[in-house]
Order: sequence, then C-alpha cells, then structure tokens
Amino acid sequence: MVQHVFRTLMRTTDVVVTGLFSPAAVAAVGLADLYARFPLRIGLGLGSGAIALSSQDTGSDALENRDEAVTHAVLLGLLAGVPFAAFGVLFGRQAIALLGAPENVARMGGAYLAVIFLSAPARHVALVAARSLQGTGDTRTPMYVDVTSSLVNIGGSVVLGLGLLGAPRLEIVGVGIATAIGNTVTAVVLSLAIWSSHTEASFTRPEKPVVAVQLLRVSAPRIGEGLVATLAEFPFNALLLTFGTEVNAAYQIGRRMYQQVTSPLSRAYTTAASVVVGQSVGEADIEEARFQAWATTALAVGTVGALGGVLFVGADTLVSLFTSDALTAGYAAAFSRAYALAAPLVAAQIVLAGALQGGSDTRTPFYARTSALFVFLLGFSYLTSVVLGWGVVGIYAGIVVHYLWMLVVIARGFVYGGWAERAATMMDERGSREADVDATD
Repeated sequence: MVQHVFRTLMRTTDVVVTGLFSPAAVAAVGLADLYARFPLRIGLGLGSGAIALSSQDTGSDALENRDEAVTHAVLLGLLAGVPFAAFGVLFGRQAIALLGAPENVARMGGAYLAVIFLSAPARHVALVAARSLQGTGDTRTPMYVDVTSSLVNIGGSVVLGLGLLGAPRLEIVGVGIATAIGNTVTAVVLSLAIWSSHTEASFTRPEKPVVAVQLLRVSAPRIGEGLVATLAEFPFNALLLTFGTEVNAAYQIGRRMYQQVTSPLSRAYTTAASVVVGQSVGEADIEEARFQAWATTALAVGTVGALGGVLFVGADTLVSLFTSDALTAGYAAAFSRAYALAAPLVAAQIVLAGALQGGSDTRTPFYARTSALFVFLLGFSYLTSVVLGWGVVGIYAGIVVHYLWMLVVIARGFVYGGWAERAATMMDERGSREADVDATD
C-alpha cells in the first residue's frame, strides 16, 4: 500500500506544481495525460499477465517456467513502449492540437508528451518487473524501489519545474523530465534486482513461445479493459459539460478526492488477491484460493468502506482544499459522496477481479467493465440526467449503479466461472503443473 500512497502523492504534486505556471500549462498537461494513459494501460495489462503466471509457477515450484515468464513479460513490455516513444517525438504537438487545443497549449503539451513517451519503454519495464516480483511473494523490493523513485520524481518536479537550487526553470517540461527520470530509475533498479541473486525471480533465455502466447492471452483483455475505460471518459466528460464547466470540474475534484483516500488501499488488496490466489492455484489448492479471495474481499470492503464513510462525512471540508468556488464546491461534495457510497462496491469488485486475474481470467472483468461503462455510466446517466430530467443527480446515480453492475458480473464469474480449470489447462500447456488441480470446492 505504501508505494501506491507515494505514487498518488507524486501525481498530486505534479498537478500542484503545474498549477503554479498558468492555466494553459494545466490544460497542456491534462490533454497530454489523456494520451499518456494508453501506454500505462498496456503496461498494467502486461503486468497482469506477469503476476498471474509468476504467482502460479511460484506456487507449483516450476521455477524455470516462472523465470521464463518474467523474462518474456519484461521484453514484451520494453518492445511495446518503443512505438509510443517514436509517436511522442514525431507527433506530440499534432496529437495535442487534434483535441482542439490552442497553439500555445499544443506546443507545451506536445513537448511534455514527447518527454513522457520517451520513457514509455522504461515505464512498461517498471510495471511488469514490479508485478513479476510481487507474483513470487516479494512485495518489499518493488515497494522500496517505487517509493524511492517517487521521491526522486517529486523532488525533480519541484526543482526542475520551478527552477530551484540553481536548476533552470523548465516548467511543464521539467515536470515531464522528472517523471521520465523516475520511470527510468525504477526500470533499471528493478531489472538489476531481478538479474541479481537478491530476488527469487531471475532472467533466463526465452525458449518457450507458449509462455509468450499465454502472457498475451491473459494480458489482452486487461489491456482492452483499460483502453475502453480511457475511451469512455471522452463521452462521459461531454455529458458532464452539458451541465456546465463547474459540474465537469466538480467531477474531477470529487474523483481525485476519492482516489487519494481509497485507491492506495484498494490497489494493495487487489495485488494481494492476485498473488495468493495465483500461488494457491499453482499449489493445486482451489479451495484455499477461494477462501483467500473471499477473506481479502471482506477485509477490503470493511476498511475501504470505512474510508468511504470518512469521505462522505468530511466531503465539504475536503472539497474546500481544492476550490473556493461555491457552485463547484457544492457539486464536488456531491460527487465525493456518490463515490463514497460506492466505495464498498468498488473494493469488492476490484479485489475479486484481482483474484480472477490470479486464476488467469481477465475476460470476466473486461466484460464487466465494458458493459458497466457503456450501459450504466454512459447510458443510464444520460437517460436519467437528460431524458428523464433528473439533472446531475442522474449522473450521481449512474456512478453508483455502474459499480454495482460490475460487482454482480465479477462475483458471478468468480463463483460460477471456470477460472480454475482454465488456469490448470494453461499450466499444463507450459509444463508448470505436476499435480492435478481439483477445480471443485
């Protein structure tokens, strides 16, 4: 959880520092970040495949296969980042201008995007290497490295962005350089850790194409899920804007508040669920895998739900830290409370999705999120807020209902789906299973 706290703090610092420059700088970074989410989604998707295979092969004591999975995952991540690096350098400014940005915003945003995308291969390697190590049960090494690089990033954003300690004032380019340095440091240190004898996982010569194929089979739905979520943000933001810029700004504030309070803990539980379920599957103990998943879910619902309660009660006070505009603050507090009400639902569904991921099932979460986004977050919200005339209240309801739907679909997939059999079959294909997996309760 600690590394997620520092990662979130790093992003918050970037927002605060950028806000000191100009509204155009804020807009430039915001537009560039829309594109930056695409390589992030790919890195997280490949990381999902890495943690699934790494945890399963650790549990089954198939160490050679585990090391091959780690090696394949890191190499795939490195290669997948190269096109983004080229795109940022060649088409960064044009990409920002395509979104309708004025010339000065496109110029600043393009420069920032070019710097960020140059570190896309490193970002992919960092994400995949961290999840590969987590799959072996080593959560400390990624935490130490990520916290250190986040602190480097925070310091770099302040120093290079504002021109402190004799450094040039590079503004948003300095913020981008700090992020790129942080990504590169994380990738290099984690790669060296895997290469050394200080971690269980090691690099090896790739010899089994089936491992790469399985990594892509597990990762592809997760990548698709992230890309769909990113694309859905465009029409959803358009819907918000029909009620005014204050409503759109309020949504951004409310969501950021929710993420700051609950996301670090939720992500930690999700990673834990993936690891313990994957290792239990590797040990051919499906009953233990199910128990661990439900226990982690219950713990997540209790703790994240409690944080949601704090957010619900303190929404007005917390919102005042982000805006002094009364109209925006009122809507932001309401959005915060909508997310607070949904907190237990969010915690349950992402932990169960993590458990399914440990069992090599990333399709069910993909179906759940895709249907929830388009049927409920977009469709239901539009129907209630515009057609039925509920106004912004309809959007509040859409946020809660779409998380409820995701939980229903994912929970059903975990209870009745064939993830255990699927994991066993894949382990057989790559020669990682010595014992028969009893896929029944």
